[in-house]
Amino acid sequence: MIRAAIAGLGWWGKHMIRRMADSSELRIVAAIDTSEAQAAFAAEHGIPLTTNWDDVLNDPSIDAVILCTPHSLHTAQVAQVARAGKHVFCEKPLALTRADAERSVAACRAAGVKLGIGHERRYELAMLEIKRLVQSGALGTIMHVEANFSHDKLASVPKTDWRASPIDAPAAGMTAMGIHLTDGFLELFGPISEVYAATATRASDRPNGDVVSVHTRFASGATGYLNAILVTPLYIGITVFGTDAWIEARNQTHPDTPGPTTLTIQHKDGRREVREYEWTDTVRANLEAFARSIETGAPYVFTDAQKIGNIAVLEAICRSVATNLPVKVDAVEETDDRPALAASA
Repeated sequence: MIRAAIAGLGWWGKHMIRRMADSSELRIVAAIDTSEAQAAFAAEHGIPLTTNWDDVLNDPSIDAVILCTPHSLHTAQVAQVARAGKHVFCEKPLALTRADAERSVAACRAAGVKLGIGHERRYELAMLEIKRLVQSGALGTIMHVEANFSHDKLASVPKTDWRASPIDAPAAGMTAMGIHLTDGFLELFGPISEVYAATATRASDRPNGDVVSVHTRFASGATGYLNAILVTPLYIGITVFGTDAWIEARNQTHPDTPGPTTLTIQHKDGRREVREYEWTDTVRANLEAFARSIETGAPYVFTDAQKIGNIAVLEAICRSVATNLPVKVDAVEETDDRPALAASA
C-alpha cells in the first residue's frame, strides 16, 4: 500500500480522493492546500488537511505526493517533493516548457523516485484496442489521425482563475484537454516533428481563448489534427485512418463519469464492426499502476521521453499560436527510464 498526500483540493483533487477511497494499492492519507477552505471536505473523507508543506515532506509515513496544483508551480513542486525522497504523481501538464519537463524528470531520477503523470485516457479500453490494432498493423500504413476533446465543464471559470490564465493555461484548452490528445498521439504514432496551431475566442472573455486547433506532422510522415473547445457540449473522439481500415472511438461521457464508448472499424472490403466498451475508472487505473511501479518495479507505461516530448509539443504549439507559423519539434532521445537510485516505498 502506497500512502500518498495530495496537494490541491480543487475539482480534480477532490475527484481523485473519491476515486481512490477504497483502493488497496494507493491510499490518500493527507491533503495540502493554500487555505483551510476545504477542511470540511477533507474531514468528510477522513483526511487531515494542512497548509504547511513541511508537515507532509517531513512525514516518513508518506511515500508519495500527488500534485493537483496550478501548472506553473509544477516544476518547483516536483523538485521539492523529490528532494524529500518521496515519489511524485503530477497532474498534466508536467510543465509548460521542455526545459522544465527535463528538470522534473532529472530531479526524480537523481532522487531515485518515480514520476507519475495524470494522463489517464491511455487506460480507456477503446484506446487500448486502438493501440493494439495500430501496433499489429491491422489498419495498414497509418495515414492520418483526428482527435477532439471538447466540453463545457470549465466554461464558467472566471477569467481571473488560473485555468483561464495565459501563463498557467496557454493556448485555450491545450493544457486542460488537448494535452491528453498529444499524449495519445505520441503513444500511438511516435514522435511529433512539427505543429501548426491557432486559437480563437468566440464565446467567452477568457484571456487564453476558448478554442484551439492543431495540425501535426509525425516523424514517421503521417499527419494529424486535434481540436479542443472549452465552450460546447461534450464531444470526445479519435479516428485513425490506415490504408486497410479506419477506426473511430466516440466517448459518450467525460472520463470522470461512467458511460460507454463506441468503437467502429471500417475495413476496405466493406465490412464494418461496431463494438461498445463499458466505462472503466482510468484515474484509479493510472494511480494504481504508478503505485505498482513503486512497490514492485513494474514498468510504468509513460516513458521519460514521452513525458518530455509531450511538453516539447505543448511549447511548440504555444509558439505556433503566437507566431501564426509552423514550428518544428526537436526530437527527444529515448533513454533508460529507470531511476538513478533504487526507488523506496
